[in-house]
Amino acid sequence: MFDLHRLRLLRELKHRGTLAAVAAALSYAPSSISQQLSQLEAEVGVRLLEPVGRRVRLTEQAEILVAHTEAVLERLERAEAEISASLTELTGTLRVASFQTAALALVPAALGLLRDLHPHLRVHLTHLEPEKALPALQARDFDLVLAEEYPGNPNPRPAGLDEQDLLDDPLHLALPEPADGRAADAPDTAGPDADDPMAALRSLADHPWVMEPEGTAARHWAMTLCRNAGFEPDVRFETTDLLLHLRLVEQGHAAAFLPDLVWSGQPPTVTLRRLPDGQRARRLFTAVRRGRSRHPAVQACRDALLRAVALRSARPPDRHDCRCRNLRSSGIG
Repeated sequence: MFDLHRLRLLRELKHRGTLAAVAAALSYAPSSISQQLSQLEAEVGVRLLEPVGRRVRLTEQAEILVAHTEAVLERLERAEAEISASLTELTGTLRVASFQTAALALVPAALGLLRDLHPHLRVHLTHLEPEKALPALQARDFDLVLAEEYPGNPNPRPAGLDEQDLLDDPLHLALPEPADGRAADAPDTAGPDADDPMAALRSLADHPWVMEPEGTAARHWAMTLCRNAGFEPDVRFETTDLLLHLRLVEQGHAAAFLPDLVWSGQPPTVTLRRLPDGQRARRLFTAVRRGRSRHPAVQACRDALLRAVALRSARPPDRHDCRCRNLRSSGIG
C-alpha cells in the first residue's frame, strides 16, 4: 500500500509547481521533499518525476497517482465533516480568503453572526485576490474563498470545487471629478448621450484610467469593454485596491469601473454612468472543496455570508446628496 503522506507531497508538487514551493508551504527542507518523493517512486516502481530545465514535472503515472490521491483526500474531508456534524458545538479554525470589497462590505457582518452563533469557532481571514485564492484553495491553504466573476469572462472551473452564489454586484462607469465638481469630458446627466453607455465610454477615450493589474479577470473585462467602445484606454494607475480607484476618481485623476460594494451601502461619491447591456454586474460567490462542502463550519460561514447579503439588501436607503438624486432621476446608479 502506498504511503499517504508521500502521495500528498506528490499532489502538492502538482499544485505548487516546484519542490521549493512545496517545502516552503509545508515548512520542510527541499532535500526532505525530494527524498520522500524518491521513496514513493521506489514504492510505486515507476518514475514519477522527470527534469525540465531546472525544474521537474510529473510523469503520466504520477498524474494517475495524483488523481487517486485527490479522491482519497476528498473522502477524508467528508469523513471529517461528518464527525464535526455529529458534535454539538463548532470548534477549530476556518481559513477564509476574500478579495477587498467583499471583505469590507460583507465579511464583518458575517463574522459578527458567526461569533454570536458559534463563539468557539475561530475564523482566520486573508485578503487575497481570486486569481491566487482559488488555486490556494485547491492546494488546501484555505477552507473557503470569496471570489468574483466578471460578465462575459467566466472563471475556469477548477476540478473538485463547489461554488455557491452570493449576489450580483452592479458595475458602473465612474466619471473623474475635477475641482469645479462637474464630470470631465463626459456628457451631462440630462444631455442626449446620458442614456448611451457606449457614448459615455467613448467620451473618456483620452482620459487617464485606473484599472486592476494585468492578468486579473477585472482587467481583462475592463480592457475588452473599452476596446468594444473603439479605443485603447490610457491605463496610468494599476492596483487591486478599489478604494484607491475611488479616491483617484474623486480627485479627478482617472476614470474607472466601480462596483456597488465599494461604497459599502453608502451613497455614491462620484458621478456614475450605466454600462452596456450584459455588462452591468459581476457575480460574487463562495468556493470550497467538494469534500469540505458539508462541513458544519463551512456551512455556517456560507449561511452567515448569505445573511450578511440579505441584511445589506434590507438596509433602508440612505439620504443621498443632490448628485445622487440626479443620478436616480436619470435611471443611473
